[in-house]
Amino acid sequence: HARRRHRLSARNRVKKPVSVLVLIHTPDIEVLLLERAAHPGFWQSVTGSQEDGESLLGTAIREVAEETGLAAKPEDLTDWGLTNRYEIFPEWRYRYPPGVTDNIEHVFSLVFPSPQPVSVAPCEHLGYRWLPWREAARAVFSWSNRDAILMLPLRLNPA
Repeated sequence: HARRRHRLSARNRVKKPVSVLVLIHTPDIEVLLLERAAHPGFWQSVTGSQEDGESLLGTAIREVAEETGLAAKPEDLTDWGLTNRYEIFPEWRYRYPPGVTDNIEHVFSLVFPSPQPVSVAPCEHLGYRWLPWREAARAVFSWSNRDAILMLPLRLNPA
């Protein structure tokens, strides 16, 4: 499976401490969450590190495809112009250059008209679910993911 081969080869490379968070949701704000394979019970939106020579938009499109099997075109994604800095969990720092402890995350969103069936990458995720936004915000383990989900209603219906 091409998607899996890409992920396995990427796993052996040193990662850049730059990533994307992609909130996939419906117009009525049902949010797609993925359960991490390495941490059952940890739910998140699509995330992933930028690869060399790749734009942030390109990273978002690639990660959506790899983690969900859903196809997105550049014009489908919205770049929020929002970045978060967070500490990389110690257990994952071996993936980054020596001395790197923080990651910069760039937030994007992608709207589908209704909940879509998803094909998760088994090496990364155990399953998926679509939840109403408040429930999704409570379910995610990451503060940055939670905060972005909580911003969705205002982004979709600005006052």
